[in-house]
Amino acid sequence: MTEVIATNQTILVVGGGISGLTAALEAAETGKQVVLVEKRPFVGGRITQLYKYFPKLCFPTCGLEINQRRAKMNPNLTIISMAEVTEVQGEAGDYSATIKISPRYVNENCTGCGDCTRAVEAEFDNEFNYGLGGMSKRKGAYLPHKMAHPQRYVLDPRIIGTEDADKAKAACKVNAIDLEMQEETLTFKAGAIVWATGWRPYDANKIQPYGYDRFANVITNVEFERMADPQGPTGGKLLRPSDGKEAKHVAFIQCAGSRDHNHLLHCSRICCMATLKQTHFVQDAWGDDGKSTIYYIDIRAIDRFEDFYTRVKNNPNVSFIKSKVASITENSENGNPVLHGVDVESYNRDGNGGYDRYATEYDLVVLAVGMEPSVDKGTFPVDISINEEGFIEPAPENGGVFAAGCASDALDVNRAVQQATGAALRAIQVVNRVAGTEGQ
Repeated sequence: MTEVIATNQTILVVGGGISGLTAALEAAETGKQVVLVEKRPFVGGRITQLYKYFPKLCFPTCGLEINQRRAKMNPNLTIISMAEVTEVQGEAGDYSATIKISPRYVNENCTGCGDCTRAVEAEFDNEFNYGLGGMSKRKGAYLPHKMAHPQRYVLDPRIIGTEDADKAKAACKVNAIDLEMQEETLTFKAGAIVWATGWRPYDANKIQPYGYDRFANVITNVEFERMADPQGPTGGKLLRPSDGKEAKHVAFIQCAGSRDHNHLLHCSRICCMATLKQTHFVQDAWGDDGKSTIYYIDIRAIDRFEDFYTRVKNNPNVSFIKSKVASITENSENGNPVLHGVDVESYNRDGNGGYDRYATEYDLVVLAVGMEPSVDKGTFPVDISINEEGFIEPAPENGGVFAAGCASDALDVNRAVQQATGAALRAIQVVNRVAGTEGQ
C-alpha cells in the first residue's frame, strides 16, 4: 500500500516530464516537501523519446541522467508513477488531492534483470516509439525505455490472468512480480499545486487529405524522431514502414494540422526547428544521397535559432518549397507518397503567367504535427482558467495552482524548464505564506 505523509506545506506536482521534474526538484532542493505524480511508469516525459535537441544536436540523455540523480538523492521528493490526480478540493494553502494509482504488478524488489520479459510471449505496439506503423513492438512484461526511472519493469494489464503472467512470475528470482496488485486511491494534503501535464502530438489521423491513416509511408515527426534514434525500432536506420526499404528522399510538411481552424488554432513554435533538425538525420544516414524537401507556410526560427536555419537553408541537399500541401496520394506500384499542391513563389517563373503545380513523389513523408495539451479541456479535476486552445492561463482565480511548461503553452525544452522554475517559485511562495500564518 502506497503511503504519503503530506501537509498543507507540501507542494504537489502533477506530471513528471521535464517541466514537472524541474519544478519538483527546484522546490525540493529549497527544503520543501514535494510529491510528484506521474501518469506513465517513468518520469522524464517526452524528452526521453527525443534523439537529439536543436540547435546543438546534442543528446537529451545527459540532462536526463543528471535530473534522475538529483531525484534519487533528494529525501524531500516523493515520486508516485502510474498515477493520476482525479480530484482536487480546497483553496490556496489548503488543498486536498485524490489520486488513482494503477497497478504495475511489479514491486520494489525488481532488479531490472529482464527475466520476466524473456519469459513472456505476448507483444503489443510500443507506445514509447509511438507504434510507428506497426514497426515497433514490446513484450507484455517490459521496461519502458533503457534509462527509465524508476528502473522497474511493468506488466501490461492485458496479460494479467493469462499464462504469460504466470510465466513472468515464475521467471522472477526475487519475487518482484505481484499479480494481486490492485488499483489504489490515495488522498493527501497540499498547500500549492504545480500543474505540469505537458503535451501530446496532434492526431494526424484527423488530417484526412494527408492520408496518415491510409498510407504507410506517411508518418509523423515524433515517429521519425524515434526511427532516427539508434535505440529506436529500426536501430537508427531510416526505413519505409511499408516495405523496409531505405528512405533517402524525404518530404517534410510543416503546420500539419496547426494554424488551421479545422484543427489547432495555434502555432506550436517548435515544429519548424524540429524539421530543420531532422534534415540532419537524413544527411547523417545517407550523406549526399539523402535529400530533404520542406513544404512550409513560413519558417519560424527566431532569436538564437536563426543561424541554425541559415545553415540548413544553405545545404544543397535541402530544398524549401513555400506551399500548403493540398493532398497526398499514393503510387500503388511502388508505395511512394505523392504530394500535390501549388508553389506560391513560382508565379510566372517560366513566363507562363501562372503558378507551378506539383505532383511529386518521395520515399517517405513526415508530417510536422503540432503540440496540444495532454489533458482535455473538460477533464481537469480542478477549477482553473483555460484558454480556447486548452492551455492553462495565469489568472488570480487559479489560487495556488500554477501551470508549468507545456501545460501553459507550446514551448521548446529550454523555455519549458525556465517556465517550470518560475512555477516552482510561485508555489514555494504560497506554502511560505501558509507557514508564516501558522507561526503567528
